[in-house]
Amino acid sequence: MDGAIGFVVAHGDSVDRARLSFLRTGAGPTEDILTTAEIGQSPDGGWPARWGAEVASIDATCFRLAELDDLGALDRQAARRALAWLASRQHDGMWEEDDSLAAEAPPWAKPGDPEARLYVTTNAAFWLTVSDLDAGWGGGRYGALLRPAAQAIAAHIGADGSWKSFLVSAWLSAAVLHRQDMFYESARIQIMLGDRLSQMSPADVASMASALRRVGVAVDEWLLTAARRRLAETQRSDGGWTSDDGAAFDVHTTLAAIRATR
Repeated sequence: MDGAIGFVVAHGDSVDRARLSFLRTGAGPTEDILTTAEIGQSPDGGWPARWGAEVASIDATCFRLAELDDLGALDRQAARRALAWLASRQHDGMWEEDDSLAAEAPPWAKPGDPEARLYVTTNAAFWLTVSDLDAGWGGGRYGALLRPAAQAIAAHIGADGSWKSFLVSAWLSAAVLHRQDMFYESARIQIMLGDRLSQMSPADVASMASALRRVGVAVDEWLLTAARRRLAETQRSDGGWTSDDGAAFDVHTTLAAIRATR
């Protein structure tokens, strides 16, 4: 962890360093940092996928919520508005990006694609789950949305724990189902993830472990123990971990690894 901390300090920006400080000590960031992290929010509460765009994106909004979570800012007005916007976008238990984003959406968020629909659903449901968990609501504010979401997710999981979507959909599914007390369904997915662990990238392992820890999966569970071992094997000599999205995101991946082991 000393190496990881040093990497973020050396290569991160002011928001990254504030995220590190909160993850390590719980120290809250300055108002300037929070304002920077919240910038660009649409009037409806979501965040667009690119600067200046008018239509908010579910995937982009979830990404921003993850950053705000690392700053301890999910209880601020911006995050609460974003969560309410996510809740308003649910339809038949699932979520999907606005049709107007079809031309520019990446494959994992493409409207009309069933694999993208499952990913977007698991991502939105995960952050609504985290919000209820932090507030101490067992099936509270968003419980009426999360139960049908969990049922819709479970309907897309095979009897062997397999899924027809992107890899990230699996661990987000496992996290959401775990918090809905659907432990058997969650465990089936975790077994499949364990089988894939040795071939997963460091970024995927860090994201998986941090998501499962965030919803209260025990730190000594076998999958998280194996994930920490895999992270130890793949940490670079400079203290960081390699992102799947290029060197510019190495700090983000390293912060995820720190989050996974806090």
